[in-house]
Amino acid sequence: MMDLNLAGKVAVVTGAGKGIGLAVTKALSGEGAHVVAGSLTAGSLDGLKGVTPVAVDLSTADGPAQLIGRAIEEHGRLDVLVNNVGAVRMRVEGFFGTSDEDFAWAMQMNFFIALRASRAALTAMVDKGSGVIVNVASVNAFFQPDAATIDYGAAKAALVNLTKTLAQEFGPRGIRVNAVSPGPVSTDLWLGEHGVAETVAKATGVDADTARKTIISGIGGFATGRFTTPEEVATLITFLASDRTANVTGVNYVIDGGLIKTT
Repeated sequence: MMDLNLAGKVAVVTGAGKGIGLAVTKALSGEGAHVVAGSLTAGSLDGLKGVTPVAVDLSTADGPAQLIGRAIEEHGRLDVLVNNVGAVRMRVEGFFGTSDEDFAWAMQMNFFIALRASRAALTAMVDKGSGVIVNVASVNAFFQPDAATIDYGAAKAALVNLTKTLAQEFGPRGIRVNAVSPGPVSTDLWLGEHGVAETVAKATGVDADTARKTIISGIGGFATGRFTTPEEVATLITFLASDRTANVTGVNYVIDGGLIKTT
């Protein structure tokens, strides 16, 4: 068995109530970490061993710092931050149908929350001389087959760029910063109510399953033939959070079933 040496470590996960965030929370706590799990609604986190659910609106200016503060208050330190919060709204009208306000919303949800959480976390990590940040980006940070995710892609690209910058600045202080870029994952963001498949289905007059298949074939298809699961993404994140990858920093890992053919 490969021990990831995460037992007793203190981790904060944002957007922990469902999808990738919930899978990461379970994976880290399963390795023996204390997880302070932030979510707008924390009901799905109740009763999980080793998990402190925190109901917080991370889109507010001080929400991310409040969450980090809670972890330090409870445990006296912070070892791992997983910036998982993210959201996408399909822009079916393309560039001209995507306003400044739409771009600002995408930057807020996919960049500024992670930026603020990182700022608060790094303050604590620098004092300790160690720590790990893993940012959940997206293949849309560099792969845009159409304009439907134009604002989301720009925000995720900013997040990947920030990842690399922070890795360089804080590497000498014992802190690692990496990103994970999933392709389509079997979560509500893709398959749930108001998700990608349903939104495209409504815009094109087909059912959600047909829309999902059309989207996937239109962007080149998966080598594996299926969506990635939240648990598979969580496994990669947990590995990067561990000191088994102690000299890995400033890297963006793609997990997409072979969707991207060129990296």
